[in-house]
Amino acid sequence: MSFLWPKLLWLLLLAPVLVALYVLMLRRRKRAVRFASLGLVKEAIGPGQRLRRHVPPALLLAALVAMVVGTARPSAVVTLPSEHRTVILAIDVSLSMRATDVDPSRITAAQAAARSFIEEQPPNLRVGIVAFGGAAALVQPPTSNREELLAAIDRFQLQRGTATGSALLVSIATLFPDAGIDVEALGPGSGHGTGRDALRGPARGPGETGRDGPKVLGQERTPRPDKPAFTPVPPGSYESAVVILLSDGRRTTGPDPVDAAKMAAERGLRVFTVGFGTREGTSVDFGGWSIYVRLDEEALKAVAEITRAEYFHAGTADDLKKVYQGLNSKLVLERKETEISALFAAAAAALSIAAGLLSLLWFRRPL
Repeated sequence: MSFLWPKLLWLLLLAPVLVALYVLMLRRRKRAVRFASLGLVKEAIGPGQRLRRHVPPALLLAALVAMVVGTARPSAVVTLPSEHRTVILAIDVSLSMRATDVDPSRITAAQAAARSFIEEQPPNLRVGIVAFGGAAALVQPPTSNREELLAAIDRFQLQRGTATGSALLVSIATLFPDAGIDVEALGPGSGHGTGRDALRGPARGPGETGRDGPKVLGQERTPRPDKPAFTPVPPGSYESAVVILLSDGRRTTGPDPVDAAKMAAERGLRVFTVGFGTREGTSVDFGGWSIYVRLDEEALKAVAEITRAEYFHAGTADDLKKVYQGLNSKLVLERKETEISALFAAAAAALSIAAGLLSLLWFRRPL
C-alpha cells in the first residue's frame, strides 16, 4: 500500500499522546474519588466492568487512526471490474496459417479459439475483427452481436504475405477514427471496406473511411484551426479498449509493426500479442514450393512491451485456448492501483458509531 499524501501520516504520532492523556485522566479521577472501602467499590465494579469501560475509548482511538490514514490518501493494487468496452481481435490469415504443426491446422485452431473467446464475453463488451495477410481489413466492425462475429470468423480466407503493421494501424483507425490514419494507403484490401482479400464474402457494417483522410501513412491529419493538435498520453492509459493480435510468422509487407505500436502507445492503447505455432518453425507448401516459416517472437514482444501489454506464446491448440481464456479474465477483472481512502473513511465512521452506541448501552451516557 502506498500513499499520495504520506506527510500526513505524521499525525499518527498523536495516537500515543492521546493514550497517555487517557491514562493520566484515569489516574486523576481515581485520586479524586474517596470511598470508605475501596474493596467494596472493586467488588461492585467487577473485573469485567473495569475492562468494559475502556472499550469505547479504544474504538474511538481506532477511528481517529483510520481517519488519519484515510486523509493520507492510501492506494493499493486491487482487483476491480475492467472498464474495457471494446476489444479488437487482429488475426493472421496468411498462407502460413494452413501449416499442420498444430492439429488440425493453425487457422482452424485459431478460429476455434477466437469463437470460444467471443462466446465467453459479457454482453456489454463490443468485439471487432481485423484479418490480415498481405493486407489488413476490418472484416467486422465492433459489435456485441455474437452471430455476426462468429460468421466473420467463419469467412476467413488465407492470402499471401503478412502485414502485421497494417493490422495494427487498421485497429488503431477503428478505435480512433480521428487519428488521421489513411488505411487505404496500406495497400489493396486494407481498411474499413469489404476486405474481400481476407474474406469469402463481403463484411457487414458501416464505416467506410479513408477517402477523405490524409494521404501520408501513419501521420496525423494536418491540424485545422478548429481542431487541437494531437497530444500523446502515457502508454497503457487508455481504458476503453484493447487490441489482441495473433500472428504465426514474420512481417513480409506493410509498415513496421514496431512503428505502429508506437502510434498505439501514444494513444494509451494496449496491444496484447500472441505468437502462434512452434518456436522452431515449420515448412509450408506454396504452389509446389516448400517454404520454411518461423515465428517472429522478437517483434511481437516489442509490440506488447511498447504498449504496456503482454506477450503470450501458444504452441498448440490447447495452449491458444488457454491464452484466450487468460486474456478473457484480464479483460473482465483487472488489477489496478486504486485509491482506497473511502474504505478508511467508512471504517472510521463505523468505529465511531460503535464507540458511541456501546457507551450509551453500557453506561447510559455518551462517550
